[in-house]
Parts: sequence; structure tokens; C-alpha cells
Amino acid sequence: MSSAGGVLATVLTCPCAGVPTGYALSRADGEPPVTVPRDPARDAARRELSRRMYHENDPGLLRQALDAFWEWVGRLLGAASSAAPGGGLGLLVIVLAAVALLGALWWRLGSPRRAPASAVPLFDDRPRSAAEHRAAAEAHAARSHWDQAVQERMRAVVRSLEERALLDPRAGRTADEAAAEAARSLPGHTGRLRAAARDFDDVAYGGRTAAPDTYHRLAQLDGDLERARPALAHSGPGTAHSHHQGGAG
Repeated sequence: MSSAGGVLATVLTCPCAGVPTGYALSRADGEPPVTVPRDPARDAARRELSRRMYHENDPGLLRQALDAFWEWVGRLLGAASSAAPGGGLGLLVIVLAAVALLGALWWRLGSPRRAPASAVPLFDDRPRSAAEHRAAAEAHAARSHWDQAVQERMRAVVRSLEERALLDPRAGRTADEAAAEAARSLPGHTGRLRAAARDFDDVAYGGRTAAPDTYHRLAQLDGDLERARPALAHSGPGTAHSHHQGGAG
């Protein structure tokens, strides 16, 4: 075919124009260009755009992941604001109310207890007297170290009961066990003993922070138990009457 008869010439286009090389063919005699079929054109465009020169300024994988995440968050918030009463302002009020509720629950209940307190012993391996535990508790309280002060004061309470023979000295005893056993000899203090054991467990093993009032209640209990008279086993009107007759005889 002669050049005047329509020799086909490939039209080379500039890559920066976004049109891949070989996208269209034109005739030299000014006739309409020959269009490349769709599938080959798509493959040619894909090959062209996959060249490195087009991706030199692309963001990294981390940036792409963050962009995708924030785009998802934006869609989620948009959907939520359209569903919430009052639109975006109503959604903000709901979120703030939920945060305030969670904060109030955390302040009131403290962090979740990590392990059952009944499985952890009250004392460590080094035995100390009740007086030593009280002195340590007072020293911690003077420095406003209320967690340590509560723990040491509870140990002073239990050690004092052991020293008075109201509890049998036993290694590995827990605060709950000590409170339950002491309540048999001091039934008038059952509720306060159990509350003291719960305070000790919550502070020592539950992750809660002790308050000054917690320590002062425990110190008051310690003093009251020191002055309390234990209930004698098998005491009753019949026993008291027999003692009276024995004394009279």
C-alpha cells in the first residue's frame, strides 16, 4: 500500500498526557483513526500505568492503611449521625453521656478484680507481731500511702487475734477466712470484720485504690477488737447457773 493510499502510522502520545502508547492508529491520508479494541486497550493502559514513574509519589503502606481507617471511621460516624436524633449534635451528646457513665462506674466500682481473693494468703513469709504491723501501717498513713496502710492494718488485726488466742496461727490464711473464723469468737463485729476483709482484698488483689476513710475505719475496728471481750463457747443461762451453784457450794 502506498503512502498516499493510507499507510497506517502509529500515533505516539506523551505518557504525561495519560494516553498510553499505541492507543489509536491514524491513517496518513487524513482518514479517521483506527480504534484499538477495548480489551487490548485496557491491557495496554494497565501496563502503562504500572510503570514505576507513575508511583514515585504514592504514600506508603502505613499511610494508606491509616487513610483507609479514617475513611471508614468517617463513614461510620456519618451513618451514626444520620441515625441519631438531632444529627451530629445528638450523636455528640450520646457519646459524652456514655463516657460520663463509664467514668462514674469506674470511679464507684474500681477496676475489675483480677483473681479470686480467697486464693491469696494474708501474710508473707516473714512473721511480724501485731505491734510491728500497726507501726508499719501508721508510717504508711503518715505518708498518705493508703493502699499499704490498709494492708498492714488488716494484718495487725489478724495478728492481734492470733496473739490473743482467738485465732489459731496458721500459714496461708486469707483475709476472708480470718474474718469468718474471728466472727465466731466476736459475733458482735461480724459485719465489720467481713467489710475489712473485702477492703483488704480489693486493695491488695483487686486493683482498687484505698481512701483515707477506709484506713480509718480499719484502725477503729482494730482498736475496738482490742477492747472487745470474746464470747465464750457453750456459754448460756444454764452454764452461768451451774457456775453460781458451784461457787455457793
